[in-house]
Amino acid sequence: MAVADASTRIAGIMSVAASTASRPAWYGLVLAGLGAVAFSGKAIIVKLSYRYGVDAVTVITYRMLFGLPLFLALSWYASRGRPRLTARDWRTLFWLGFTGYYLASYLDFAGLQYISANLERLILYLNPTIVLLLGLLLFRIPVSRRQWGALAVSYLGVLLVFGHDISLGGHNVLLGTLLVFGSAVSYATYLAFSGNAVKELGALRIVGIATSIACVLCIVHFLVLRPVSTLVVAPQVIWLGVLNATLCTFVPVLMVMIAVEKVGAGVAAQVGMIGPMSTILLSMLILDEPFTAWMAAGTSVVFLGVWMLARSKRVGVTA
Repeated sequence: MAVADASTRIAGIMSVAASTASRPAWYGLVLAGLGAVAFSGKAIIVKLSYRYGVDAVTVITYRMLFGLPLFLALSWYASRGRPRLTARDWRTLFWLGFTGYYLASYLDFAGLQYISANLERLILYLNPTIVLLLGLLLFRIPVSRRQWGALAVSYLGVLLVFGHDISLGGHNVLLGTLLVFGSAVSYATYLAFSGNAVKELGALRIVGIATSIACVLCIVHFLVLRPVSTLVVAPQVIWLGVLNATLCTFVPVLMVMIAVEKVGAGVAAQVGMIGPMSTILLSMLILDEPFTAWMAAGTSVVFLGVWMLARSKRVGVTA
């Protein structure tokens, strides 16, 4: 798709979003829910792609190849009428693109070669707890006793599933878990450092430009490691890459952003809790992954921990 065509579609989407400012809160809730479900489908598509003999580098390259025109168009749309970016802005955007979308995506896709989509989603769901820990380590933001308790509960849930899976899969599960956890840390780093940039540049502009930078980095990564001829893959991999770039990446980004505008980040995040549940359902229906008692217990405990963390922040608990 040409950039001009993509930009026209984005402009249409954003004009619709602007015209819905008077719609009730349920509209934002629906968008937040659909966005969470669409995001969760990424792991399913990646696991399906691996069935055709490709590796993480190839899968992520196709995702970024098809996503690049869309995010370039988003960058253009979000930059209209805004001041030109300074050298400092470009350094910030490169750092955010590297940590939030390039490194996080690569580690996540690599980890999915070794662990189930269910375990991957649970690990990524620890993201709020990692942001909290980074705030403590990097910015000396205090953590309350209730928040420490929420952290302990969240990680206990992941350990339940991890302990069961590693007894079945051995060192591969350990490697996959470490890679996906590294992805979560990388994305949490992006979140921790993006606050000031969002205020100065705007969320849409940051997502558009930072993701475009990440797309280029992923493509360069592929060209360094692989000959171009290895892009010749099964047609199913290409179509799955299209779905990954659009339905599971670009579209949910817009959905969640509009939802945050309608109902606020806190409510949108709470609705996003359906994401792991949809991953579990899709993995059972499409990938034939079993949903064991260990998975049920671990998922419930992780949900409890994240809910406790959200509640502790909402009531303003102090140490």
